[in-house]
Amino acid sequence: MSAYRIATTSRLDIAYLEWNPDGQRTALLLHGWPDSPACWKGVAPILAEAGYRVVAPALRGFAPTRFRDAATPRSGQLSALGRDLLEFVDVLGLTHPVLVGHDWGARAVASACGLHEGVASHMVMLSVGYGTNDPNQVISLQQARNYWYHWFMATPRGARVVKEARETFTRQMWDTWAPLGWYSEADFDEAAEAFRGDDWAEVVLHSYRHRWAFVEGDPAYADDEPRLTPAPVLAVPTLVLHGAADSCNHPDSSLGRERFFQGRYERQVLDGVGHFPQREAPRQVAEAILRFC
Repeated sequence: MSAYRIATTSRLDIAYLEWNPDGQRTALLLHGWPDSPACWKGVAPILAEAGYRVVAPALRGFAPTRFRDAATPRSGQLSALGRDLLEFVDVLGLTHPVLVGHDWGARAVASACGLHEGVASHMVMLSVGYGTNDPNQVISLQQARNYWYHWFMATPRGARVVKEARETFTRQMWDTWAPLGWYSEADFDEAAEAFRGDDWAEVVLHSYRHRWAFVEGDPAYADDEPRLTPAPVLAVPTLVLHGAADSCNHPDSSLGRERFFQGRYERQVLDGVGHFPQREAPRQVAEAILRFC
């Protein structure tokens, strides 16, 4: 895996990994929570071998990406993630990349497509159903139970754990969101490097609290928020990949989303796969992307 490069946007120095920089098409891969760009190390080489330039940035709050100004609010709201992605695309001079996102990354690519129609040639969302960002959405009791960590992080006790025991906390997700035995200690240690940044805890706490309207957003994104909630109908061809054994976002949470898409839309459920398909079944994920795009 290559060393990180840096792209500077209005608010961030965005660190990113890159494979096959001379590829004719670009696939931009965004990681989720709690993870890092290293999660794509099984998928990216397959896409690169197929001729793609593959770029995988670290999201705001995740090391080694850094805020440029100490005064910038450490917001984790989803409109901010989408706007970060659009600025990153502009800085790198990318034209109609394939946008692929897992978990937070899936919400980021969907937000980017909602804010800028035509930015992507295709969109691929892993482990997340579109239109599930509204704080007033109806969720099942099972999904409310799955979201225990959302509610926990809204409390002072949860905030202390995120700040003081972040690796113990995030390992709990890795241990319970997918069938046992899917990752190695080295995999987790590599991902956990991204959780050690100075802004990680603040961004994470704000993200989940803002998602349920417990806190206000950064005023810088006041114009973007109403464009994303309720979820806009998208024209970009979209593929959803969801693990049948995902115990974070139940696979049923991505059912029945066709009404949000004007064009081609496909959904594939991956048997025996949990919440981290790109890590658990990288070849299956890569081949699905290549087939769809």
